[in-house]
Amino acid sequence: MGRFNISIRVSITLLWLFSIALYSTENAIAQNEAAPLSHTAIQRQQKLKFRPSPWFEEQIAEQWIEPNVRVFFNAPSKVEPHRPLHLIVYATPNGNTIEQTLGSAMAPGLDWHFDIQHIAAQTRRLRKVSPDENIVLACVEAEGLSWPAWRAQHPNNAVLLRALVESFSESLKEQFPLSQPVRVTLSGHSGGGSFLFGFLNSSETIPESIDRIAFLDANYAYSDTPERHGNKLLAWLKSAPTKHLVVLAYDDRNITLNGKNVVGPTGGTFRASQRMISRFQKELALTESQKDSVATYSGLEGRLLFQIHLNPENKILHTALVGEMNGFLEALTTDTPQAAKWGAFSAKRAYAQWIQPAPVIPARPADALGGQDFLTRIADMTSEAREAAIAQEILRGNVPEFLRVFQNVTVKAKDNAGQEHTAIYQVMPDYLAVGSNGDFVRLPMRPQTAQLIADAFNCTLPTRKKVNDIHQQAQVKLEPRPLTEAREAVTTFGEHNALIEKQRTGQPLGLLLSGIKKDVVITNLLSKRPNRVAIYGWHKLDGTPIQPLSTVHRDSYVDYSHGVRLIKRMVIINGKTRELGLALHSEQFHILFSDEGPIESMAY
Repeated sequence: MGRFNISIRVSITLLWLFSIALYSTENAIAQNEAAPLSHTAIQRQQKLKFRPSPWFEEQIAEQWIEPNVRVFFNAPSKVEPHRPLHLIVYATPNGNTIEQTLGSAMAPGLDWHFDIQHIAAQTRRLRKVSPDENIVLACVEAEGLSWPAWRAQHPNNAVLLRALVESFSESLKEQFPLSQPVRVTLSGHSGGGSFLFGFLNSSETIPESIDRIAFLDANYAYSDTPERHGNKLLAWLKSAPTKHLVVLAYDDRNITLNGKNVVGPTGGTFRASQRMISRFQKELALTESQKDSVATYSGLEGRLLFQIHLNPENKILHTALVGEMNGFLEALTTDTPQAAKWGAFSAKRAYAQWIQPAPVIPARPADALGGQDFLTRIADMTSEAREAAIAQEILRGNVPEFLRVFQNVTVKAKDNAGQEHTAIYQVMPDYLAVGSNGDFVRLPMRPQTAQLIADAFNCTLPTRKKVNDIHQQAQVKLEPRPLTEAREAVTTFGEHNALIEKQRTGQPLGLLLSGIKKDVVITNLLSKRPNRVAIYGWHKLDGTPIQPLSTVHRDSYVDYSHGVRLIKRMVIINGKTRELGLALHSEQFHILFSDEGPIESMAY
C-alpha cells in the first residue's frame, strides 16, 4: 500500500468525472433500455484468432466490434477441452486503455496508469491457484474511454452489451473445442460499472451463464427507484448455489481535493453500497463484522459479500482497492477453495512476479552483441531457431538507440460526409535492427516474429497507405538497390545492409528513411489468404513502389528485401488520443490510415 500517491492522482481524475456525470447519466439512459435482445445488434468484424503473447506462455487475440468497442482476450497457451472455461469480462474504467488496465512494469516516460490495476497480473496469479480451469480474460474498452459516455450515445446500449457478452462465449466456442458450457464472471472498476449496469438492464432476468458479478468500487449507479437492480440481483443469487455477488467499496463521503469534497451529498460508492445493503436486508439476513479497517456484510452463506474499507485516514482509495489491495483477486475468489491460496485483501501485491515488462524497448544490455557478430551467430541456424534468436535479442533490448526515437507522420483525409480529419501517428525512423548505433544490421523476419515484437512494444505494422505516407514524408529517400542471388541467405541480409549504409553516407541516423526495403504490412487480403505474408513498397525516388501489395508468399518466407517498421498504437485524431485499432475499424476514421476500407485484422 505504498503507492497511494499514484492512486490519488488517478482517483482524482476519475472521481470528478463520475461524481458529476455518471450517476445522472445512468438514470437518464435507463428509460431507453427495454428493447428485445438481438444478436444482430452487434457486428463482429473478424473471427477471433489467437496468436502467441510475448509474455508468460499465453495467447492473445483482439476483436473490434461495432459499435466502437474493442476487446482484448488473454488466454493460457493451451486450453484444455476437458476443463471448464471460466470467462472473465472486465470493463475498463474511464480514461484507461486496455493496455493500462492490464498493467505492466514501469519505465521512464511510461504513463502511470500502467501501474495501478494490473488485471493481467492478477489473472495470472488466479490461474496459478486454479489449475483445473481454463481462465480467459476479456478486457473491454469503449471508444472515448468511457462506458457511461458510450452508453449515452447508444440508446439501445443494454441490448448491445448483452449481445456483446454472449458473443464472447460464442467466439471462444468457435476457437476452442470445449466440452462444457462457458462460465462467465462480469467485473469492472469505476466507470466500468456502467458496463455492468447496462448489462443488468438488458432483461428482467440475469442470464444463467453469469456465475459471478464483481463491482470493484464501481457501483455508483445502483438504484431501486424504480426497482431496477435489487430484484434482479436477488432473484439471480437465489437461482443457483453457484451465483456470487461481490462489492468492494470504501468510505468516500469526506475525501477532499483542494479543501472541497470530491463526492457530492448523494454520490459515491459508500452510499451506493449502503443502498444495496439496505435493499438486500429486506429479504436476507446479513452478517456484519469488521477486521482492521474493513467492514464486511455477508449473506447466502458467503455468496453475497460487501467489503467496505472504512477509510479512517480519509484517503482516496478508489484504485488502491483494485490493484494495491488485490481487490480483483479478492472479488473473484470469495467463497471458493482458491480464496486462501493467493494472498490477502488489503495487503501487499500478491501478483508482483506476474507483472509483464513495460511496453517499451528495454535499455540495451551491456553484454549485447554487435550487429555483425549477431549476424555471424545466426548464419547457420535453422529458420525456426533464427527467428527465435532475433525475437529474443530485440525483446531484451539489443536495438540501436536511433530506432528508439519515433518520428511523427501527419495525414489529412475527408470522410464520406466531406468532413476533414487530421491524424498524427508515430513511426520507427528505420527498419528493425539488432546492434548499436555504430554496429547494427537490419534484419528481415517472419511476420509472426514481427507481430510478437510489435505486441511487446504496444505497436503495430503499417498498412499500404501508411507506407505511402511514410515515404512521402521521409526526410531521407534512397534509390532501391535490389539483389538477385541467394535472396534468403543470412549473408545476403548483411550484404544488403552494407549496401544501404553506403548509400546513406553523410545522412545522420534517426531521420525518417525510405526506399531501402519492402514493408511487411497488414491488409484485408490476409483474411482471404491466411498463413501468408503481405509485402508492399520499396519506393523509387519518383514515388513508384517496386512491390505492389502481394500475398504470394507463405508466412514462413523471408528474404533480404523485407523490412519491419513499427508504428505506435496510440494516435492523435483531431487533437484527441485514440487507439489505432478502433480508428482502423471506424467508418469515419479509417480513411486516415487505410486505402482498403476498414481493416478487418491488425495482426498476424
